[in-house]
Amino acid sequence: MKNSDMKGEKFMKTAIVYFSAHHGNTRKLVEGAKSRYPEIDVFDVVKEKPNLEEYDVIGIASGIYASSFGKPLLKFLNEKLPVGKKVFVVHTSGVNMKSYSKTAVNIAKDKNCEIIGEYSCKGFNTFGPFKLIGGTGKGRPSEKDIKAFCEFLKNKIV
Repeated sequence: MKNSDMKGEKFMKTAIVYFSAHHGNTRKLVEGAKSRYPEIDVFDVVKEKPNLEEYDVIGIASGIYASSFGKPLLKFLNEKLPVGKKVFVVHTSGVNMKSYSKTAVNIAKDKNCEIIGEYSCKGFNTFGPFKLIGGTGKGRPSEKDIKAFCEFLKNKIV
């Protein structure tokens, strides 16, 4: 799916803030979406601290570290997530569990944000004992995962 497939449709002004360490799984997913939908602004919270006030919708995306979103992203959300925004939550992990997004969702809810959806997929994982077997989730997120994420975006922010 390319941006040209979206003729006649317009995204709400959208930003995705993300944290992606280790294998870059979340970065791969977010950048895959950005390449299809260049009107979405994407910010790595380690490198940038954007002002999100001007956005209608904010995506929060992270890999999972010790069963939670990355600490730099959570710190950023606590300090900089505006009150009352529409928010969607995204994560990549070795074991795809919805509960991993709980802390990020709670921060958004504490700021009276509306959670409009959650997307997750597996990512390449070499944490702990998985390193001994060469990791799990090789090749993930895949092109199929990126395409599914783009469909999620299209359904949530057009």
